[in-house]
Amino acid sequence: MTHKNKINLTAQSSELSEYYSAIDLGTNNCRLLIAKPSACGFTVVSSLSKIVRLGEGVERQNFLSTQAMDRTISALSMFAQKIHNFKIISSRNVATEACRISSNCKEFFTKVQEETGLIFEAINSQEEARLAVLGCQILLDERKKFGIIFDIGGGSTEIIWVKNDKGNYSIIDYLSLPFGVVNLSEIYKDSGPNKSSYKKIMEKIENQLTPFCKQNKIREKLNNKEVQMLGTSGTVTTLAAINLDLQSYRRSAIDGVKLTFDQINSSTIKLNRASHDERCAMPCIGKERAELVIPGCAILEAICSKWPVGQLRVADRGLREGMILELMSKNGIKVIGNPALNN
Repeated sequence: MTHKNKINLTAQSSELSEYYSAIDLGTNNCRLLIAKPSACGFTVVSSLSKIVRLGEGVERQNFLSTQAMDRTISALSMFAQKIHNFKIISSRNVATEACRISSNCKEFFTKVQEETGLIFEAINSQEEARLAVLGCQILLDERKKFGIIFDIGGGSTEIIWVKNDKGNYSIIDYLSLPFGVVNLSEIYKDSGPNKSSYKKIMEKIENQLTPFCKQNKIREKLNNKEVQMLGTSGTVTTLAAINLDLQSYRRSAIDGVKLTFDQINSSTIKLNRASHDERCAMPCIGKERAELVIPGCAILEAICSKWPVGQLRVADRGLREGMILELMSKNGIKVIGNPALNN
């Protein structure tokens, strides 16, 4: 990528300008991004993240619980207040797996709009993949012809196979697995370093990856050293923070950092050996993530085992950045090109 396409993620103070906003409402997290155009793409002026666990219990009951909706609306009310401090000229708010599969999604969106003024849409897995690539592709190495981008979410895991054409990335194929850190933690209850549950998760993921791998001949291209890997999720950012021994999470230290598979393995072993209480006490994990990080590590280990690239790049960016870039592009602001989806 040329320098003019790069995203400036340095926070700036509010000033008279025209701003864009995007909210990514996932199964576990709710994230807000407010940005303004700049010479190098856009500058982030506000970024908020809140764990809401909207998808808690959805796997069993097929609907969003009252408690989960209340938690989420409380966070969204805070986001709405933040948005009102800026002159927003264009916005987009999307929800992913928990809302895709819940029977009361429309009722929930109506309640959100009534109480916060925010309008949401539930996007399908294809659109989720497209936005993820748009938001993350600047971190891909142009010297590699192919790439695996993955997002380990709360209710699903997205695997995206992309091809590089002189810095423009097209989606060759994608796979949406209905397994994420929230629903897997509910199926395999945390009881410390439960090796049996951990291996079951790995086997479940590996079985799903095999047909996708064969269909796209990924191992063949990997053997030719044509493949790179990029991970965007709380699991990989948490492992990066542990590897860097951060005492508090800093996006500037995480976004774009490279992790070798040996480093990932070392951090995973450390987490698996720790008790739930010990994980709660770890910096950058805490009580809210302590039970979710282990199934996330199992998913990640399955991905790394299937495709032993040797290292991955960590992205603390994704759907929100993709939406912001697209909104700006529609308003005539020159940004990174929209990744095509080859059917």
